[in-house]
Formats: sequence, C-alpha cells, structure tokens
Amino acid sequence: MKIKVLYFDGCPSYQTALENLKAVIAEEDLPAQIELVQVRSNEEAIRHQFFGSPTIQINDVDLEGLGAKDALADLGCRIYTERGQMRGWPSKELIRAAIIGRSTESCAFPRHDCCAS
Repeated sequence: MKIKVLYFDGCPSYQTALENLKAVIAEEDLPAQIELVQVRSNEEAIRHQFFGSPTIQINDVDLEGLGAKDALADLGCRIYTERGQMRGWPSKELIRAAIIGRSTESCAFPRHDCCAS
C-alpha cells in the first residue's frame, strides 16, 4: 500500500495527520510506504490533486474517497469534519476506515503480502 501525505511548508496540521497515520499503520500491522510530498504552488496542487494541507492519498486516491474530487485543488489549509467536529487533520478513525476499506477492496486478505503493492 502506497500512502502520500501532501502538505505545504508551514502547515500547522500535517505533523498530527502524519502521527495519526503512522499510529494506524502500526496498530493494524499494515505494510505501507509513506511518502511526504511538499506542495509549493497552485500548479503542483492541481497536478497532485491536493485539496488543502494536509491531504492523505492511499494508492493515489484521496482519504475521503472519490467524492473529494469535487473539492478544488488549493494551496490552503484543509478542514476535516467528523461527527459534527471540524479539525485541521483526519482522526485515526477516519484514516483507519479509509485504509481498511481500500485494502479490502483490492484483496480478500488485507494483512497478506499481496496487498503491499
């Protein structure tokens, strides 16, 4: 599983998103490669489908799924809304749901080595 954390320099929230992501990967014992991608311009935001900082992509799909493509690529901050609360990073629960959902879509055995790619 390939995971990208996209952010802009000076983002106050990407470190928390990265910590939550690493915690979920460790708790679920998942094989995953994390790549940090610094987005420096609006052109890069469009090219990377960066919907604000931080953006997490799992196998090149936004954490919030295909519906996130309705968002505009932007070099600003991103807000995640969960259970009526807004924050600048995704919770471990949101990350876990996205990772587990993606791994089970592609493989019947999400903890098996075949899902590592």
